[in-house]
Amino acid sequence: MARAEIVSEYAAVRPAPGLRGLVGGYSGYRLDGPPGRHHGLPSPYLTMVVCLSGELDVIGMPDPARRPVRLAAAVGGLHDAPVVMAHDGRQYGVQIDLTWQGARALLGVPAGELAGDVIDLSALLGRRAGELADRLAAEPDWHGRFHLLDELLAGLLAGSRGGRAERPEIATAWAALRASGGNARVGELARELGWSRRHLTERFRREVGLTPKAAARVLRFHRACRMLRSPGRPPLARVAADCGYFDQAHLARDFRDLAGITATEWLADPSVPG
Repeated sequence: MARAEIVSEYAAVRPAPGLRGLVGGYSGYRLDGPPGRHHGLPSPYLTMVVCLSGELDVIGMPDPARRPVRLAAAVGGLHDAPVVMAHDGRQYGVQIDLTWQGARALLGVPAGELAGDVIDLSALLGRRAGELADRLAAEPDWHGRFHLLDELLAGLLAGSRGGRAERPEIATAWAALRASGGNARVGELARELGWSRRHLTERFRREVGLTPKAAARVLRFHRACRMLRSPGRPPLARVAADCGYFDQAHLARDFRDLAGITATEWLADPSVPG
């Protein structure tokens, strides 16, 4: 049987300087191919998706207690299990990667309130969510859409009602975890901050949405995934060693736990940009 042709389009840019630290980047995507399932992997970013056609069909939540949803515009919190989405082969939309600080500054809620969930963007932005989708769809190309996102998110930032800012110790702990590629020891971080490990864990989870230990695991895994998608695609054993895993089997276990599929299956997913 002949393999179905897959036509894909992908574009990605960084946000305007005034949004950096709050927004990791924008990406635009279009996929025309056979129906299937896509596994959204854990990452250091909350994911905001605005569909330019159709809806996001989430059939498996990171938190199994949450019900499946179909949404035209959505935001998903940090998670340490996959988000499973079904698609009919046609995906067309824009994704905004938010930092946990960006959730409070732009959406008005701490990232901890969105952890493990995918919710309707209108629950946070009201009618502005629909206006965002309409204006993005009216733009003729990715350049225009990305420029519009800079403008609209700057407006959200100017009118933010994010409430009390997070404790600086949380940002310090996150920065240390990220700088280490997820290999910093949580107990040592707590001592350096003058907190108990239990206190750091609770305050961190409340603000970020993951415990420091889970965040470290996600950061390490995210780095490994980026390496696997890099030009030349280094072998799994080298990626595991470079990212601080005990061995290749350790990385393979994290793929099963965090992605719900193997690394080989993920690399073969046509909806993931190469």
